[in-house]
Amino acid sequence: MPTLFRFLALAAVPALLTTATAGAAQLTALETRWLAAATPVLTYAKTLRLPIDIIVQPKAGPNDVPLAMGFADGRCKLVLSMRGNPHAETILDDVADERRDVLIEAMAAHEVGHCWRYAQGSWHALPAGFTEVGQEVADNPALLEMSKQMRETRREEGFSDLVALAWTQQRHPEQYAHVYGWMRKVRDDQPTAHGSHDTRAWLQLAPHGGVFAAGAGPFEQASALWSKGLLVPE
Repeated sequence: MPTLFRFLALAAVPALLTTATAGAAQLTALETRWLAAATPVLTYAKTLRLPIDIIVQPKAGPNDVPLAMGFADGRCKLVLSMRGNPHAETILDDVADERRDVLIEAMAAHEVGHCWRYAQGSWHALPAGFTEVGQEVADNPALLEMSKQMRETRREEGFSDLVALAWTQQRHPEQYAHVYGWMRKVRDDQPTAHGSHDTRAWLQLAPHGGVFAAGAGPFEQASALWSKGLLVPE
């Protein structure tokens, strides 16, 4: 979670954004596009009273991703780190410009999935009836802790990837194959097969939108498949 922020306002979702300080810089065209694409997700989050603040960094750090969710003081912080970030849209390099907005919307749904888990008091927790089995052994306790954190992060990423797909199925069913194919490529291209963002155990459960239960919200739809993915050995 970055440590220095500038809070900016966006007219499309004013109730979700922290009030701008006097003289704050205007949003850039890139920031405006990403927030506009994310607006349907953020508006939905508002109806659920999820505690989200939107933060635009005045300058991105060297390792900042363009869109991320953090937590502070009981609230979720959706952070855009695009200014001075040469990799702000690298993740979309292979996508035609006219097909990017639905992917940005899916990314926003992914991040809001993290907030929903946090607001439910379930962050890094397994669902009822699940317990970890097996025992890892290492001479260095720090390695065991790192492995535990990686497993917990991977599970949360898996849940939020499913939220993004459930959201897409509900709002853009005709774009589901496009979003799914892009997400699979992003995860397949990751350098570490069993890293903290390897969500393929969950993605393989959702090759088409028909796997999500009809009539439920995206978080509930994701929860059902997420539990199935937890049964796949890590």
